[in-house]
Amino acid sequence: MISIVAIVCGVLIAARWGAQIGLEWLNQRHVKANAGRVPAAFVGTVTPETYAKSTAYTLTKSGFEMIELTWNVVVLGVVLFSGVLPWFYRVFLHSMGTSVWAEAAFLAVVGIALAAVDLPFEWHAQFHIEERFGFNTTTAAIWWMDRVKGLLLGLALGYPLLVLILKLALWLGTWWWFWAWVCLAVFQLVMMVVAPILIMPLFNKFTALPTGGLREALLALGERAGFRARDIQVMDGSKRSRHSNAFFTGLGRFRKIVLFDTLVEQLDQPELESVLAHEIGHYKKGHIPKTIALSLGGSLLGFYMIALLAKSGWFLRAFGFAPGNLAPALLLISLLAGVVTFWVSPLFHGLSRRHEYEADAFAAELIHRYEPLIAALRKLNEKNLSNLTPHPFYSGFYYSHPTLLEREAALTRRA
Repeated sequence: MISIVAIVCGVLIAARWGAQIGLEWLNQRHVKANAGRVPAAFVGTVTPETYAKSTAYTLTKSGFEMIELTWNVVVLGVVLFSGVLPWFYRVFLHSMGTSVWAEAAFLAVVGIALAAVDLPFEWHAQFHIEERFGFNTTTAAIWWMDRVKGLLLGLALGYPLLVLILKLALWLGTWWWFWAWVCLAVFQLVMMVVAPILIMPLFNKFTALPTGGLREALLALGERAGFRARDIQVMDGSKRSRHSNAFFTGLGRFRKIVLFDTLVEQLDQPELESVLAHEIGHYKKGHIPKTIALSLGGSLLGFYMIALLAKSGWFLRAFGFAPGNLAPALLLISLLAGVVTFWVSPLFHGLSRRHEYEADAFAAELIHRYEPLIAALRKLNEKNLSNLTPHPFYSGFYYSHPTLLEREAALTRRA
């Protein structure tokens, strides 16, 4: 007999799927309604050919997203409600023993299996959609090697962390969840320092920006803003895609500025300075520690919920597990977390968009002009075939960055 808890979870999963499909459909209609000609705001800056291509790219990705969303719901439903998880848990522990090492291995195997189910969609997105629109530059060998490296790194780093969390529950009793959160927080902060030095170079090549006018101008900009970076590096993003980006990585004296090689090719020096000024704005406005604090607060709440549900018989029994088992509780919460976080994600995206506005304003003040940043944003939207006419509900729900029109309007108002 299906429990009321399982029914409620099924309804929540279906509600999220319905909302996601509805938002995609709404956005598709809005994009199609504006597809006939270049919107007035972009006439003279976007060619009809580029606009038509960006529209086709948006609609193709959206249609594929609807298929993938539906597939993910089917997989999640089968995994949660067919009884396969408690059956596999019993079989696995019967073969491997009941130690925390075996429990952590169970979680790792299930995670790998669920990731493998999504591989055909990742392949299609890269080698069909991205290829069709001229973005894909990777090869099948690099694509598979990335996933093998990711799997090995995940096991090397994630498996010991899982074992430690399960051990803490045995050692510390009631307050295990708090100390597990402390360990996770320390791990994440350490990884912010270690990843740029040891992990990211496993996937991409980083070279110092060549000595010359551009490097001197960017370093001088950082000095003027009171932002000292250890280095300015160029990443071979073109090895995998023609999409472009820029970011900071590392903490403290290990902080580095990273530019995609595609970005350096697409923008001129004043535009690159404006992009760097924008990124410095995130640092100067304290956006990075705020985001880290928000993330850590969410994980603290998550661990507390796991501790509550692990010892509650009604939750674990609803999915075929015996009460008191922490590993199944960790797995179930990770599978079901999205049905809650989906509905609150617009709040976090709204905060992110606010940070983008603040960083844009900082950049315009730092370089005493707003035109180079607008020019850079227009080029990046054009080169990346960004959706120039998203439905307001869709962008408000999903976008972590304001639309191009919104950013331009904010910059010109300040000017």
